[in-house]
Parts: sequence; structure tokens; C-alpha cells
Amino acid sequence: MIPGIGTVVNVATVLVGALLGLLLGNRLPTRTREVVTDALGLVTLLIAATSATAVLDPAFSDEVGDSAPMLIVLGSLLVGGIVGSLLGIERGVGSFGGWLQRRLVGQTGSAERQRFIEGFVASSLLFCTGPLTILGSLNDGLGNGADQLFLKSALDGFAAIAFAASFGWGVAASIVTVVTVQGSLTLLGLALGDVLPDAHLAAVTAVGGLLLVGVALRLLRVREVAVADLLPALLIAPVLVTTVAAFH
Repeated sequence: MIPGIGTVVNVATVLVGALLGLLLGNRLPTRTREVVTDALGLVTLLIAATSATAVLDPAFSDEVGDSAPMLIVLGSLLVGGIVGSLLGIERGVGSFGGWLQRRLVGQTGSAERQRFIEGFVASSLLFCTGPLTILGSLNDGLGNGADQLFLKSALDGFAAIAFAASFGWGVAASIVTVVTVQGSLTLLGLALGDVLPDAHLAAVTAVGGLLLVGVALRLLRVREVAVADLLPALLIAPVLVTTVAAFH
């Protein structure tokens, strides 16, 4: 699959969702929106399970030994979670979003202009600060497929309907942010795919799969897992593989 196709689909769903939001308003019943979210949560679990099976990749076990892959994934999540929580990544993302929104919406101008800016900022933050943005874009670039971005596209499409009903065309303008952020992360994944060995990629994919479980739990309203705080695990995983392989 062509790298970047996930972002193209994401942009299309945001545009379609925004147009539907402008036409339909808030006519979708709450129950319908909840059922759709539940379905997307279940599909996220399926994608997460598929990604997590990378821990069984033969290249992974050949590099670090048969018993080490599970421990490396566990260690990555533990160390990454500690680092992320100490840095306050989840809290920082929320605070930055609130600050940015206050800064832009607080500017002088007409009510319609402020509504446009607020819609642009709010939707940009929603579409570009979640774990699926990072995981999906990196995996798209790494050559693991765009399934995660397709799932995110569905989520963003429904969110765009609700946002556009309230904020108007500013939601559609957020595609500029989506292209910039996800395109950059996809290019980064493309670069890493040419550098990281198969064992390291398998470790990153397996850790990413477990992070997706956290996303699914949030979508299913089971538990608000601080997935953003766990994102450093994606950087820790290849480091641990290198370290363990040196002693293997």
C-alpha cells in the first residue's frame, strides 16, 4: 500500500463529515453515536490484537532469544509509562490545547470569525493529538499498512459531523493541520523503516498494538487509559532490543 494513503483517506472523511455536519446539524441521536463509537472500539481491539502478535515475529526472537520479546514489551511499557507520566505528556497535551484555543479564540474579531477559529483549533487538536495519529502515521510510513489511520478516519468523520454542526467551516479547514502532522509522521516512519532492523520494527509494532488496546478501552468507556503518557514506550522498545541483543 502506498505510504500516505491513510492520511488521504483521513482528509476525505473529515471533509465529508464536515459537509454532513453543516447539512444535518445535531440530528443524529445520542444512542446512535454511542453504538457507532462502541463498534469502532471493538474494531480497534481487533487491530490491536493483530499488531500485538508482532511479539511472536521470528526475527524478534532470533535477535533477543525466545523468552525476551514479552519482557522487552513489558519493560518498554513500564519505562515508557514512567517517563511519560513524569513528563506529564497527557496533561501537557490537554493544557497546550486549552492554551492554544484561548490564545486564538481570544483574538478580536467578528463572532463568525471567532467561531471559525474555534472550530479550526478544536478539531485540529482532536484530530492530531491522539495516540492513533502517531501510531497510525508511523505504521503507515513503516510499511505496516494504514489500518489504524483508516480506523481513525472513521472516528474523525463522525466527530467532524458533530463539530461542524457547532463550529461550521473551521472544522473543514483543519485538514491543513491533519496533512501537516500526519504527513510529517508518515515521512518519519518511512525514514525509520529504512534504518530499523526487522526485530526492532516488530518490537515497536507490538508495543503499538498494546497502546491501541488502551485506545479501545477509552472508546468503549471501560477505562480512561492515559495512552499519551505511554507513547515514550515506542522509543524505548528498539533501545531495549539493542541492549538485550548485545548480551544475547
